[in-house]
Amino acid sequence: MPRMTDSSAVLHDLAPTARQLVERHLTNAKEWFPHELVPWSQGRDFEPGVDWTPGEAPMDEAVRSSLFVNLLTEDNLPHYFRTIDHLFTEDDPWGFWTRRWTAEEGRHAIVIRDYLTVTRMVDPIALERGRMAQITKGEVPQPETVADGLVYVALQELATRIAHGNTGRLMTDPAGSKVMARVAGDEYLHHVFYRDLCSALLERDPSTTMLAIDRNVRGFAMPGTGIPDFAGHAKAIALAGIYDFAAHHDHILQPVVLGAWAIESLEGLSPEAEQARDKCVGHIAKVGKAGRRMAERREARAERVTASV
Repeated sequence: MPRMTDSSAVLHDLAPTARQLVERHLTNAKEWFPHELVPWSQGRDFEPGVDWTPGEAPMDEAVRSSLFVNLLTEDNLPHYFRTIDHLFTEDDPWGFWTRRWTAEEGRHAIVIRDYLTVTRMVDPIALERGRMAQITKGEVPQPETVADGLVYVALQELATRIAHGNTGRLMTDPAGSKVMARVAGDEYLHHVFYRDLCSALLERDPSTTMLAIDRNVRGFAMPGTGIPDFAGHAKAIALAGIYDFAAHHDHILQPVVLGAWAIESLEGLSPEAEQARDKCVGHIAKVGKAGRRMAERREARAERVTASV
């Protein structure tokens, strides 16, 4: 089968599938309104000269870090739109999807910010300074090809869904859990759109797609590197089990790369793609092993804490 290395050829060939997936998405997507999920009655004025303190909304600091990172990640939407808009075209169905995806993603920052501001769960000044710093910096992944872009967003949308969902489950406020679950639901629908496009591309050009999968699996990084102290927040999030190697392996690499895309059973690969598959499968095994070690250490810490009480 010929390799589809030209971006315009890839987009043209995938257009009928993308059109079907857009129609499916519109059927499955549920209309929702950010203002209905925010507990406005909890709000009060922020008095000038009165600094915010964590005591205003006591919670595990790892959860607070996750809320901070999750919101600022959603805030970076203008740069994500720019990347996807350049990667795809304005022609339907690609242009329509890009605009629809942007409209849906825009609600996420709205509802999370309103919720955090009303409940005072995060320092609003630190949040705004973080937003300004990140958007001014404008750091987002820049895929090499259309195949790389599709693979990356398929993985990233699911990773974001996992991060939002796990954050919500660790929150003690039912309203907050509902906000994060609603956002996570959108992210999952976005994931399946891209996941199934990648499946279609694998059928058409398994070698090119396998090379893109390998590059993005082994080089995957969550968006957010432009967020102030991202490394510190990411470490806290991982230690709490919100998003770590175990989550990445068990909920993304295993079910998507080895499951839905079934890379181990691909046929007709070029020698280069065969090598890429071997490296990718080996990397997934290493991530799984690292995840199990982290989970064991987390359980041991929890047992020590319990024993000391």
